[in-house]
Amino acid sequence: MHQQKRQPELVEGNLPVFVFPTELIFYADDQSTHKQVLTLYNPYEFALKFKVLCTTPNKYVVVDAAGAVKPQCCVDIVIRHRDVRSCHYGVIDKFRLQVSEQSQRKALGRKEVVATLLPSAKEQQKEEEEKRIKEHLTESLFFEQSFQPGKNKSVSSGPSLLTVFLGVVCIAALMLPTLGDVESLVPLYLHLSVNQKLVAAYILGLITMAILRT
Repeated sequence: MHQQKRQPELVEGNLPVFVFPTELIFYADDQSTHKQVLTLYNPYEFALKFKVLCTTPNKYVVVDAAGAVKPQCCVDIVIRHRDVRSCHYGVIDKFRLQVSEQSQRKALGRKEVVATLLPSAKEQQKEEEEKRIKEHLTESLFFEQSFQPGKNKSVSSGPSLLTVFLGVVCIAALMLPTLGDVESLVPLYLHLSVNQKLVAAYILGLITMAILRT
């Protein structure tokens, strides 16, 4: 009776699979990263069988590529990169974890995990830092231009169209309902969180100051 009641939910391919992490990054200059661990979680009330597949099995060694996970338990799957060469830098490989109920052969669910080999962890951190600096400079330049009055006031006697547009957007955001307001007729996807409204209010204040100084 219990199996018949649960069976309609166990449709092939529809069972959510919980894996962490969902991305593996190997660094050629750091041997400690050549071995990664995937954790497969089983939050269900029944045991699961699992199997790990890979698009390029010749590049990796998967310890315990098949096994079982007890109900409400987890299992660690060790993956080692065994072909660390420069020709593989930046190539995206994929692992697929398939799970099924122990009494069945059909895969009830599957999850893909991407794997990438990069030359150096330091280079990756440097690129991320440069990206953050560029974003910061772009934001600083925008606010600096917003606060600076026009060089020729006879030509530009008022705020720019971009400033006015941003102000209107912020005002509209503040007028939208807050998340949790169940009595609103506005669609749920237009409800904003308190933090989002605080950001809109902050930007609106900056725009107001910029307009007053023009």
